[in-house]
Amino acid sequence: MATQITSDKSHVEQRIPATMRAAVYRGVNEIRMETVPVPAIRPGELLVKVATCGICGTDLKKIHTGSHSAPRIFGHEMAGTIVQVGEGVARFGVGDRVMVFHHVPCGECYYCCKKTPAQCSIYKKVGTTAGMEPSGGGFAEYIRVMDWIVNLGGVVRIPEGVPFEQAAFVEPVNTVLKAVKMLNLAADETVLVIGQGPIGVMLAALSARSGARVLTSDLYAERHAIAAKFGLKHPIAAKSENVVERAIRETNGRGADAVILAVGGSALIKTAMAAARPGGKVMLFAQTQHEEAIIDPGAVCMDEKTLLGSYSSSFEILDEVTSLVFDGYRNGFDLTRLISHRFPLEEAAEAIEIASHPKSDSMKIMIEPVLGAGAS
Repeated sequence: MATQITSDKSHVEQRIPATMRAAVYRGVNEIRMETVPVPAIRPGELLVKVATCGICGTDLKKIHTGSHSAPRIFGHEMAGTIVQVGEGVARFGVGDRVMVFHHVPCGECYYCCKKTPAQCSIYKKVGTTAGMEPSGGGFAEYIRVMDWIVNLGGVVRIPEGVPFEQAAFVEPVNTVLKAVKMLNLAADETVLVIGQGPIGVMLAALSARSGARVLTSDLYAERHAIAAKFGLKHPIAAKSENVVERAIRETNGRGADAVILAVGGSALIKTAMAAARPGGKVMLFAQTQHEEAIIDPGAVCMDEKTLLGSYSSSFEILDEVTSLVFDGYRNGFDLTRLISHRFPLEEAAEAIEIASHPKSDSMKIMIEPVLGAGAS
């Protein structure tokens, strides 16, 4: 039984069903397609119909490790259309096309003032949900966007002519640009990016914007071919070449000025450190598990190599990010070229399986409740 709801701002009628389909996390490695209630919104909130949602590595970590209790509905790289506006919301209306962040910083606490917003207690509180414990909710047909997300800038309008799929990259591009800015790259430097999955390609492409020379390393030639479309022209075939030796050779025997590790786990930290020159920097971008790792303390002390980490996004750079993503769609930074697979919501489990075991032909994987809606 559908209920008819009218936005008090735009007076555009939308028919919101009572139930929807969602990919529900029920335990370690267990995703079930279920029919669940469409979440009800409260004053100050929005209801968004999801057009597309990317599968992120953090989604996969939660699904495979059981780090979060069940049941939940994951997915946070999302874009869609507002279909219901809560009382008191003046900035948005029914029919607005938007991308949504699932968490935002307060901007005022100690951590925000110290430029580490991902450690803000408000930021750690997820503010979008498809029901159950708030966990993003993008792997469903509708999401409820809570009031502090709306009020603190976590909802971004998508310009006309920019597809939902491109807009869904705003959140990951934000995390990437934040990391690149921390390196403070110069035009006379050489950067090595280890891993050319979608995140690695974005890290390399944004590093190149500094004018630095960017080397890219990956096992798969197919990924280097995609990276080349973003102007990355110095590939290292990690399957057949020694990455450290090549980085040193390309830099007159010094090593890279900066190395970005875009591959999860700790196995390649030693490689990244060895590829960096004395006084160089190593950025850990994908190491989201707390675990022991082997790090040569002498490389940090005597060789003066700096080990950095960057996690999640920064709202201080949001305007720059949205300009990159929205203007970039028309000006050569078409991120939809990173999408290798699109799955309807009903096939979410298969999509997650492919994303969990990347191969040469798999890059960014999107889940779209209505297949093809993300391209509009």
